Amino acid sequence: MVGFGAVFAVVIMIETKVEERYLGVSQTSGWFNTAGRVIKTGLTAAAIVSAWTWAAAILQSSTVACQYGVSGPFWYAAGASIQVLLFGIVAIELKRKAPNAHTFLEIIRARYGDGAHRVFLVFALMTNMIVTAMLLLGGAAVVNSLTGMDISAAALLIPVGVIAYTLVGGLKATFVANYMHIAVIFVVTLIFAGVVYFASPITGGVEGMYDKLVEAARINPVEGNAAGAYLTMASVGGLIFGVITIVGNFGTVFVDQAYWQRATASKPTASVKAFLLGGVCWFAIPFALGIDLTPEEVQLGLTISAAASVLMGEAGAVLVLAILFMAVTAAGSAELIAVSSLITYDVYRTYRRPNATGRQLLGVSRISSGVRGGYGGPGRCAARHGPLTRVRIPGHGRADRLRRDTDSADHNVEAH
Repeated sequence: MVGFGAVFAVVIMIETKVEERYLGVSQTSGWFNTAGRVIKTGLTAAAIVSAWTWAAAILQSSTVACQYGVSGPFWYAAGASIQVLLFGIVAIELKRKAPNAHTFLEIIRARYGDGAHRVFLVFALMTNMIVTAMLLLGGAAVVNSLTGMDISAAALLIPVGVIAYTLVGGLKATFVANYMHIAVIFVVTLIFAGVVYFASPITGGVEGMYDKLVEAARINPVEGNAAGAYLTMASVGGLIFGVITIVGNFGTVFVDQAYWQRATASKPTASVKAFLLGGVCWFAIPFALGIDLTPEEVQLGLTISAAASVLMGEAGAVLVLAILFMAVTAAGSAELIAVSSLITYDVYRTYRRPNATGRQLLGVSRISSGVRGGYGGPGRCAARHGPLTRVRIPGHGRADRLRRDTDSADHNVEAH
């Protein structure tokens, strides 16, 4: 895991240095936090998808598929795409009315004063902390379930590479890294879809999967679904989940500096198109993963890791680790550079040193990125739980136990 992150960090840092040497790009505080405001549609859309692809998008979507049937992943994907699509309207207004803004809090301060600015600063920082904690804990839980690695160790090691390339290249480096991460996520998603619907003898292809879901509904009907079926959109639980997802995610998107940062970094002609494209592309990730996999350890949210191990063995476990690592680091880099902007422009320059030079702002940006990356989540885990250990006991991970149980009871997998 550390080696995988190190490879991405080295590649991104080399790309950043090549830009500085041959394209004349100079690292200023503005470039570090806005990428020069020249990012085009494709790269911005990829960065939007990466910022919204949390560990929960992969873990929770498959879990709600087990709980509510096909309506679960649909409402998860649709309920969380609406906010990104609507943010395109905000993005173009931002370009029109505050083209030189670095953060959305600067706009709030200019319009409503210091009081409102301080209130929303607290909201923004708390949102960043919650999102980062969700990313790290979700990713660490999957690593623990598949490999037996200590959760604290996983949470500490996952963001190491992200911190490195973010400190060197700033927002532009995270955009390039996000593009590569999202490419890997889509490739793995297509592999899973192909295995489940065309290649795996466990599922039996499209017809076999349909028959197994019909039989599963007969044996264990879904409460609140029409006829107890998994293959129906007429689901009371799914609808309630959809309403909660839609309402809750508005705050998560519109108070998260990461999305405003993508709006400020994009070209004026690319903002709306990027958010529309990003919202549509993101829909495919939780929806496809949600309807691909089968239920086990649903309450722990580890359905995808367990099912992938059953369907593909160790290869499935490796692919799940890869896709979770990509999701956590991609969204984590977005949150890292977002909090750096908030500390630099809304704390340091606003209240500490209004006449700060560009060099001072750049220094604060890098320091805040390093401190936030080192302390946010993994640092607290390390401080709280003491010595970190890495343990891998063959046959003792949750996925190993599930695979062993499944081999001795194939009818359970076929029925569900």
